[in-house]
Amino acid sequence: MNNYLTEEAINILKNEIEHRKVVIRKEINDDLKEAKSHGDLSENFEYRVAKRERAKNESRIRFLERMIKTAILIKDDSKADEVGLNKEVVIKFLEDNTCDEFLIVTTIEADPLNNKISIESPLGKAIFKRRIGEKVLVRSPNETYTVEILNVKKIFNNNI
Repeated sequence: MNNYLTEEAINILKNEIEHRKVVIRKEINDDLKEAKSHGDLSENFEYRVAKRERAKNESRIRFLERMIKTAILIKDDSKADEVGLNKEVVIKFLEDNTCDEFLIVTTIEADPLNNKISIESPLGKAIFKRRIGEKVLVRSPNETYTVEILNVKKIFNNNI
């Protein structure tokens, strides 16, 4: 699977990888040495925990490296009245006549509970590159619904 990422998002992932390799890996190795010094490893809880943490850290590093390797680099070249990355979008759900505001982000920035939706989500895919006033059919695994794009506003200091 490919992930649509901006250069900034890729840099964030690279920084996390570097932190995990340099800082967290060293802390875990220190914990392992300390646990080994306590003797009998078969009944050493601290040793098992440190080994588990090392495995989780290495797994996360591999995951992030794979995410970068398979990433599709995207830039936001959307017009002012067009849905794009790091833009707040006000949409109206036509079936129940309610409105909601979302921030359009890349995969790693997505946080649906805080209305940050990925351009890879069903709603994000449907409205990406659409203009104010357009009515769009959204198909998700559980339902199909129609939305109207009411407003689009660029966010400049987006905290990931």
